[in-house]
Amino acid sequence: MNRPRATDDGGDPDGPRLPRRGQGQLESQVLTVLRSAGGPATAGWVQEHLDGDLAYTTVITILSRLYAKNAVTRTRQGRSYVWTPASDEAGLAALRMRRVLDGERDRGAVLARFVSALSPGDEARLRALLSRAAEDAEDSGPHDDSAAPEG
Repeated sequence: MNRPRATDDGGDPDGPRLPRRGQGQLESQVLTVLRSAGGPATAGWVQEHLDGDLAYTTVITILSRLYAKNAVTRTRQGRSYVWTPASDEAGLAALRMRRVLDGERDRGAVLARFVSALSPGDEARLRALLSRAAEDAEDSGPHDDSAAPEG
C-alpha cells in the first residue's frame, strides 16, 4: 500500500507530508489500544490494532518507554512479553501530572498557578477531594506531620 510518510526534510516524493505526532500522542494511542485488549496483550496484537503503519520495533520501543514510566506492566510469556496498562486513564493522567510537578524546582508556585487557573467547578471538586483525603488520614490513626510545611 502506498501511503504518505512523515519526513524530517519537509517532503516526500511519493506524496504529501503527514504532520508529526505531538509529544506523547503515540504513547497515548498505544495505551488506548492496550486498554481495549481487556487483558494482557502482545506487542504484535497492539501493532495490528493501531491505526497506521507502525513498525513492530516502534511498538516495542513505545511499550518499553511506557514500562520505564510505570504506565504499563509486562510479564514474560515464552521469549517475549505480554503488556498490561498499569492504571486507567485517570491514573495515567495523574501519573503524568505528578511527573511534571516532580520536575519543577518550586512545587509551591506550580501548585499555586495550577489552582488559580482552575474553573470554579474544578476548584470545588479539588477542595472536596482534599477534605475527604484529610478525613481519611485522620480516620487511619496517628501519622507523621514532620513533612508538612509550617505556616
